[in-house]
Amino acid sequence: MANNSNFSAPAQAARPGGLLLVDKPQGFTSNDIVAIARRALHTKCIGHSGTLDPMATGLLILLVERQATRLQNQFLKLPKTYRATLKLGTETDTWDGDGTVTNTRSVPPLDLAKIQAATHCLTGKVRQQIPPFSAKKINGRKMYDLAREGTQLESRFNEVEIFSWNDIQFNGTDQIEFTLHCSCGTYVRSLGLMLARALGTTGHLTALRRLTIGPFSVENAFDGAKLKTAPREEIVQFLQTPVLAGLGK
Repeated sequence: MANNSNFSAPAQAARPGGLLLVDKPQGFTSNDIVAIARRALHTKCIGHSGTLDPMATGLLILLVERQATRLQNQFLKLPKTYRATLKLGTETDTWDGDGTVTNTRSVPPLDLAKIQAATHCLTGKVRQQIPPFSAKKINGRKMYDLAREGTQLESRFNEVEIFSWNDIQFNGTDQIEFTLHCSCGTYVRSLGLMLARALGTTGHLTALRRLTIGPFSVENAFDGAKLKTAPREEIVQFLQTPVLAGLGK
């Protein structure tokens, strides 16, 4: 009987490993992308360098085969850059556009100078609340699973470092766009809510895109929307060796 396993491959086929930079489309979880890549590359040995929320797009680094997956902790620690859009006046339970509205507040008169002053107070070492709807685990279970079940959780916090807020744009009423350069462990949803509250209102992210992870840029990534249908050889051509980035030595 034929073997119809998703991971079957010709006996002599090589399994090249390394880094696969993927531009994750909106609506997919990071684990969705890993599963698609496993089928496309005929291997079970793939991890990633840090999750992106389903609403978010942008750079996801897949670690293919043991030469790369053994370096996962090093990649998880790399700093990251994001481009985000913050909608003021409305808060959701997920702190982004995928959630249900839980609170509304009026937006006071603002200008770019006031917004920049607020971001200065949220630069450097920052104690942020971990979103209740996140992949953070508590006693082996992800917080978003517990939140969906209605489990009441105590607020949990971590300390991160915000290196800079750049290219801040304000539409004059209720929308702020910004680029955030930050340490690993940063929840941009949390920083967006903190910024909104510092401005005397509330808010949630309506767009989030990861631009860089350490020295790696989304500009050099494989289009994640094509991952299901692209020939294996085309995907393999995008694989990079970790040593190129000074990692894996």
